[in-house]
Amino acid sequence: MTILSTKQKQFLKGLAHHLSPVVMLGGNGLTEGVLAEIDNALNHHELIKVKIAGADRETKQLIIDAIVRETKSSNVQTIGHVLVLYRPSEEGKIQLPRK
Repeated sequence: MTILSTKQKQFLKGLAHHLSPVVMLGGNGLTEGVLAEIDNALNHHELIKVKIAGADRETKQLIIDAIVRETKSSNVQTIGHVLVLYRPSEEGKIQLPRK
């Protein structure tokens, strides 16, 4: 997991602004298939949005913690039901500003 500085988070939030959620979590919650989908999207894009529908605040936080832990990604921000995740890939598509 990458520890992001405030400046880097601001930069990633700006990049994520125009993105649409690539993975939607529905009533089935967090399954192996959903985790694989998130992992795949992170490999491909580095910065993604995940929509977590229909969970109360505590459940949503548990789901977010599990996603971050299982995918070894960084939680850039959560707005309502949308989670923004970042994980650098080997190609290093996104150049983060220095800390």
